[in-house]
Amino acid sequence: MTATKRSHQPGLVRWSFYVGAVVASAWLATQAFYFIQIGVWNYVNPHSSAFMRADAWRLSADRPDLALQHQWVPYEQISRNLKRAIIASEDANFANNNGYETDAILQAWEKNKARGKIVSGGSTITQQLARNLFLSREKSYIRKGQELIITWMLETLLDKERIFEIYLNSVEWGNGVYGAQAAAGYYYKSSAAKLSSWQAARLAVMLPRPKYFDAHRNSPYLASRAGVIARRMGAAELPQ
Repeated sequence: MTATKRSHQPGLVRWSFYVGAVVASAWLATQAFYFIQIGVWNYVNPHSSAFMRADAWRLSADRPDLALQHQWVPYEQISRNLKRAIIASEDANFANNNGYETDAILQAWEKNKARGKIVSGGSTITQQLARNLFLSREKSYIRKGQELIITWMLETLLDKERIFEIYLNSVEWGNGVYGAQAAAGYYYKSSAAKLSSWQAARLAVMLPRPKYFDAHRNSPYLASRAGVIARRMGAAELPQ
C-alpha cells in the first residue's frame, strides 16, 4: 500500500464516522419529535395529518375547485355503528392487541414475497393511524419499520379509546375527505353521530381504497362486502 493511500484512509474513516453520526442524530431527533407529539395528543387534538397535508397540496395544484373536508368531533359524537363496523372490517382484535398482529404481518410478508412487490402490510388500526399521521403513501420496508416504531409509541402513550378517536377523525374517506364527520356529510348528508348500520358498514369497507370507492360508489363488491361487515358488527368489541 502506498503512502498516499495510507494517508487518505484516516480522513475517509473520520468522514464516514461524521456522516453516520449526523444521520443517526437526525433519526433520533425525528423519533423524539414523534414521541413528544404523540404525548401532547393526550391533551390536544391533532389539527391535521401527513396524509391531509399531502392531499391539501395536491388539491391546490390539481383541483383548486375542491377543498379539503375535515371536522373534528369528540368520540362520543361518533356513531357506535361506525366504530363497530371499522373494528369488524379492519382490526377485529383492536381492543385487546398491542398494536400489532404478528400473523397478519407474516401473511403480508409471504404475499409480498410471492408477488415480488409490496401489495399488503397486514396493518392494524394503530398501524394505519401511525402511517396516516406521520408518513407517506409510499410502500417500502423502511417506511414499514418506521410505522412499527410509531405504532409502539401510540400504544405506549395513548389508551385505546384515544387512539380510536384520533383514527376516526383523521382517516381518509375519499378525494380530500377526512374523518367520520366529513365522510357522513359527504356521502349521506348526515352527521357522524347519526350513521345507520348500513351506512357505517359501507364506510368501513371503503377504507382500504377510499379514492377508488369514492369514484365507484355502485361497486358490487362494496355492496356485498358491506353486507358481510354489517352481519359482523354485533360481535365487534369496542375499546374501554
